Amino acid sequence: MPMLTLIAGLCLFLGVHSVRIFADGWRERQCQKWGVDTWRGTYAALSLLGMVLIVWGFGMVREVPVVLWMPPMGMRHAAALFTLMAFILLVAAYVPGNAIKARVHHPMVLGVKLWAVGHLLANGNLAHVILFGSFLVWAVVDFMAARQRDRRNPSSQLPPTTAKATAITVVVGVVSWVAFAFWLHGWLIGVKPFG
Repeated sequence: MPMLTLIAGLCLFLGVHSVRIFADGWRERQCQKWGVDTWRGTYAALSLLGMVLIVWGFGMVREVPVVLWMPPMGMRHAAALFTLMAFILLVAAYVPGNAIKARVHHPMVLGVKLWAVGHLLANGNLAHVILFGSFLVWAVVDFMAARQRDRRNPSSQLPPTTAKATAITVVVGVVSWVAFAFWLHGWLIGVKPFG
């Protein structure tokens, strides 16, 4: 039951987030038919339900770990570096005019990739492999699909970049990572990466 809950949550959450990858035309038609606000509301509700199932299922599965391998302790340092970069990329998705977004075009998806790889390096339990492996596969496929859309629509120009916007992106990303890694991760997830 716990593993099925986790898998159901992953299917729902990643399935909703995969509509644009596999059925972009259908998505556009539904937005026109229902209205953008109704589409976004439904999307958000299904995403939230999927996330609740993921958190609930993962919490239960973690209580009875199935160890596949024991990662070396040094992998924690690699995971910390990967997640630091992931936080900067996450912030880059929202700060207008930063050079990181101009360079990679889809920083949030790239950040999910790095977050997933980092956690896979540092964790060898079955639940971790299913959770982070699923997000990694989704992020790889989503990034490829997004880059194909970019090539089909080369006219989508990003605004000019500034050093100030890029600096803000990096500073906010680093500060957010520090807060999460040293305090919030332990409080929310129950695991202290540096504790």
